[in-house]
This record gives sequence, C-alpha cells and structure tokens, in this order.
Amino acid sequence: PVSPVSPGSQLPCFHGSSTIRHLKERFHMNLTEEQLQLLVEQMVEGSMRSITTKLYDGFQYLTNGIM
Repeated sequence: PVSPVSPGSQLPCFHGSSTIRHLKERFHMNLTEEQLQLLVEQMVEGSMRSITTKLYDGFQYLTNGIM
C-alpha cells in the first residue's frame, strides 16, 4: 500500500494524531475491488439524487460556466 508520508515524518499534522488511520478509513483501504466499485457506484447515485449537488452544480454554472 501507498503511504502519504514516510515513516518519521517531521510534518506537524502527523504527530500524535490519527491522521493516517482516518485517511485509510476515508479511502476504504480495507475493501476489495468489487466492494469498492459497489461503494463508488452507490456514492455517485446518491450524489446524483442530492439537492445539494444540484445546488452546487447550479452555483458552478452561474459563477464559472461549468456544468
């Protein structure tokens, strides 16, 4: 697996915190390829039905011409 920092990093955000564990949880490092594919599909479908996604897309279109 890829680690975002090398062991012994001097970056203060990684000292005495659970940052690495939280990143691994967020990126679902424990899932198989099939489980990850299902999760991503569920996340995309959920966002497509979300009012906040529609509002943000509208904001991006109005302010930046991005759709």
